[in-house]
Amino acid sequence: MLGYSLRRSQEAVFSAFVSMVTAKLGAAELTPGQFGVLAIIAANPGLKQIELGGALGVDRSTVVAAVDKLEKRGLVERRAVPKDRRAHALTLTPEGQRVYRKALALVERHEAKIAENLSAAERTTLFALLSKVQAAAETA
Repeated sequence: MLGYSLRRSQEAVFSAFVSMVTAKLGAAELTPGQFGVLAIIAANPGLKQIELGGALGVDRSTVVAAVDKLEKRGLVERRAVPKDRRAHALTLTPEGQRVYRKALALVERHEAKIAENLSAAERTTLFALLSKVQAAAETA
């Protein structure tokens, strides 16, 4: 079954992430989801929480909880948005930037490892097929 195969693949990829990334970050350990949050904020400094939720495809409460955890660890900072007191702009702190850069190097090695048996053309095809599966699942 396709769904089962996707789930098993995801579990294997996350397990490898823990071995290849999380374990090597020491006290700065990150989950794959936390790394994703840092990556989006790093690429979009000043991003609003609601925009982060849209980029991640998650609801507001999930974003708030994720940002709360990263803020408590000193990796992310919320700043008031001028002209919109309800919104918060997100930036990485200097420590968040340091942890992100270190994690990014490990994630790049992780990505290379999990894709090592795929040619460039196969990776392109895989991404295209996964996009089709995701689109079909979202309209189901």
